[in-house]
Amino acid sequence: MLDIDALQRDLQARAPRAPIRRVETHVSWVLLCGAHAYKLKKPVRLGFLDFSTLEARRHACEEELRLNRRLAPGLYIDVVAVRGTEQAPRIGGEPGPVIDHAVCMRRFPDGALFSERLVAGSLSPVYVDRLARRIAAFHEAAPAADPASAFGTAEADEAATRQLVAGLEAEAGAEALAPLRAWLEAEAARLRPVRQARRAAGRVRECHGDLHLANAVVVDGDVVAFDCIEFDPALRWIDVMADVGFLAMDFVAHARPDFAYRFLDGWLERTGDHAGVAVLRQHMVQRALVRELVARLRRAPVREGPDYLAVARALARPGDARLLIAHGVSGAGKSFVAQRLLEAAGAVRVRSDVERKRLFGLAALQRSAIRVPGGIYDEDATRRTFAVLRERAQSILEAGHPAIVDAAFLRAEERAAFRALADELGVPFAILHCHAPVHALRERVEQRWRQGRDPSEADLAVLERQLAHQEPLTPAERPFAIDVDTSQPLDVAAIAARWFAAPAGPRAAPIALDGAVPGGSPDDRGRPTGG
Repeated sequence: MLDIDALQRDLQARAPRAPIRRVETHVSWVLLCGAHAYKLKKPVRLGFLDFSTLEARRHACEEELRLNRRLAPGLYIDVVAVRGTEQAPRIGGEPGPVIDHAVCMRRFPDGALFSERLVAGSLSPVYVDRLARRIAAFHEAAPAADPASAFGTAEADEAATRQLVAGLEAEAGAEALAPLRAWLEAEAARLRPVRQARRAAGRVRECHGDLHLANAVVVDGDVVAFDCIEFDPALRWIDVMADVGFLAMDFVAHARPDFAYRFLDGWLERTGDHAGVAVLRQHMVQRALVRELVARLRRAPVREGPDYLAVARALARPGDARLLIAHGVSGAGKSFVAQRLLEAAGAVRVRSDVERKRLFGLAALQRSAIRVPGGIYDEDATRRTFAVLRERAQSILEAGHPAIVDAAFLRAEERAAFRALADELGVPFAILHCHAPVHALRERVEQRWRQGRDPSEADLAVLERQLAHQEPLTPAERPFAIDVDTSQPLDVAAIAARWFAAPAGPRAAPIALDGAVPGGSPDDRGRPTGG
């Protein structure tokens, strides 16, 4: 075996000004040397990989370079040869026999990983949003699995899950895994038709495969994901929701469920793959078990990081499906409140402004008047938009997640249709009634239109028509309303608590939540720029 200590000493002798640091996992060494990092594969053979030969390690290095350049081209430089002897290895220098290979990477600053920034309290929501957009674009561009392959089939996934659980049982004991094994087997059987349909629809793609918080990094103000799975194609040719579920799970494991659902919301806004929420919980549990197995295989004398086995058990509990629809004219702050509420409550949102544009092939921030001469706001487009909102809300609720439908809902018949959906599914129903003084509405709409950074295209003329023709909540609807004056400080935790106070069951009883929301803590306070 190559003497990694000797290689580190050789690099240190040639670059004496800064100490060479070494990071070690159960399958690799990384030597941090000045502006570069050199990653070498350990000559190991495990149940899920085989790096035991020189040729296998060379191929793995070349695959690592090729695959990671998809998401992090600025980090991955080349594959370099290690020459000399196992007792005196070197990178570079005089020609000689090749004894190993290393991936040469650009070194990023200490503290730049998402995992490190979370600990330091410096992971901005802006970075979460950027990663969501980047991963969504990556997934949309990735090739779909060949239907003739075994990648992503229900049978292959179930076999991989059984192998994963067996590996953990060898480490933690069968008794500790018994409830999770039963849950995973039941979910596999229940979701088999869904998984097969998603594969047929092209949602099994060549993904990242190992998208956790220590594999996402902020570099020069940009956000990239790196260190994808290179050693086993079956572990990266997966349902795109498996990638999403991995990162969401890790945010939850690190006590930031708000970031988990913010990331999910950003990804869904770009992809529109709300149907994938059906398999999200299953993937989150599986990925928690993957991280638990990795942690145990490291054999560290002191266990660091989350208890992923406990995370898996928590995620496998039943969901708390319930439906909330927003209500209010443009500029009332509906989207502002909905964004914070989905983070606080662990909810999944579907947004009318985004889905309407998606129907016409437009991105969220594209102006429709420029690209769709006939417009996208006639009665037929509105009818189609609300049909999409209903379909997506139903898929979210049937998957056991709280759903927020972010639309104006200015017509009583629109609101009645979604209350009927909640009754049909036997889930609680509530109305998020957002409002503000008219002068504030006008200021927000004008500012939003001028900035052009929101999917809404409502201008002052649209606002005036809405004010003149909106249908107020009826006496029968008022008991279901959570009343929010968005010109006042917001207590998002109180709004979430009131929403979750609604009882479950068909024709859910009113929640009697009318009244202004009191001011919250400074961390919860904020004012919207639009609705």
